[in-house]
Amino acid sequence: MDDVAGAIADGVRREILTALRAGPLPAGEIAGRFAISRPAVSRHLRVLRDSGLVRDELVGRQRIYTLVPERFAEIADWIARFTRPTGWEQRFDALATEVHRTRRDRSRGADRQENTA
Repeated sequence: MDDVAGAIADGVRREILTALRAGPLPAGEIAGRFAISRPAVSRHLRVLRDSGLVRDELVGRQRIYTLVPERFAEIADWIARFTRPTGWEQRFDALATEVHRTRRDRSRGADRQENTA
């Protein structure tokens, strides 16, 4: 997970990953999107490849990069721990739902008794 976190820590690499969401791209096209040198983009691509977030394939004279979304799972699960409710929060939510249902059912029962009287 640390290699993935390190790879996505850089803004240029995050932009590359975002571009690759739409589909595979050749290295030259990726480099053309940035105002930095091609060797610098190449280094960023190497970091992404070494972390397993992208894979590359040589097609003729072009190196095509593809996103590997499965590599995000571990870090996404880790981050979700901070955004998902804890066990107690889920229980309190369930309790609040039950209290609401009980009040609603009692209210409906009282309405029915008034209508039959």
